[in-house]
Amino acid sequence: MAHLVEQMAYVGATPWHGLGSRLSPKQPLEVWQREAGMDWKIQDSPVHFKSESIGALGSIHTFPEQKVLYRSDTKAPLSVVSNRYQVVQPREVLEFYRDLTEVSGYELETAGVLKGGRKFWALARTGQGTALKGNDEVNGYLLLATSCDGTLATTATPTTVRVVCNNTLTIALAGTTKAIKVPHNTRFDPNAVKKQLGIAVSQWDEFMYRMKNLAERKVQWHEAMGFFMNVLCDATPHSKLPEVLPNERALRKVQSLYEGGGRGATLESAQGTAWGLLNAVTEYVDHERRARSNEYRMDSAWFGQGAQIKQRALEAALQLAA
Repeated sequence: MAHLVEQMAYVGATPWHGLGSRLSPKQPLEVWQREAGMDWKIQDSPVHFKSESIGALGSIHTFPEQKVLYRSDTKAPLSVVSNRYQVVQPREVLEFYRDLTEVSGYELETAGVLKGGRKFWALARTGQGTALKGNDEVNGYLLLATSCDGTLATTATPTTVRVVCNNTLTIALAGTTKAIKVPHNTRFDPNAVKKQLGIAVSQWDEFMYRMKNLAERKVQWHEAMGFFMNVLCDATPHSKLPEVLPNERALRKVQSLYEGGGRGATLESAQGTAWGLLNAVTEYVDHERRARSNEYRMDSAWFGQGAQIKQRALEAALQLAA
């Protein structure tokens, strides 16, 4: 099977699927651009089509309202979009981090290209970090990702990574993510996005204060079952259970992760707590959930249905601790 990850580079431990070029820390962005497979441009061309008519060649027509996006290096087509579509280049995703890495103490950890160039991203550690009780370390990151096929707005997402299991979780409070989204009918302005993000220490502090509350909230067995049913099977705590549970395999797997099978599940912060419930779900989504490949699982965990499951788990855990 072809890999969904076209090419990527990383610093530190080998990520997800074992693919990519390993870099030593603090490499210049130009090295990242080459090793992450982002050293090409998105170019465009008018849409042409051939009509059926008498003769071998037919007639060639132009459709002026749309354009084909294609790669400058391979000439491979990426998508057909309207003329109003604002392209964000692979280089711009890395350039977003230039002042953050050179001045603000950020450090790029992964960057790469998905789906033949139709989606690309970079992830940087912010330098923020907190240890929950039992030395359960959580670090702050900023993910910037975009697409050129309309499947993803250019999105800057504050993210946490739990060190013991490499689980990722979007920073979200009061039922809303702190991600900044720039649709492709709008020009991407990196400075405006950074200003909106605030690259805010207060945001991190507030979120980790809530995570510490989750680590203090002890959970009874029936609460754990209600939590998993709610998050994975869309069942409310008081609803009548069907004879055959939807997503039963996922339910059993998440239970086993929570009850000691997960990485970090026996740490003081996680054992029998709401924090443990949340991390059982995030570990399942990031590392265990059925997918065509590890790369598809990663794409879902960051940008698709997996990200939505993690968001539901966060909201449910915060409700438990409220």
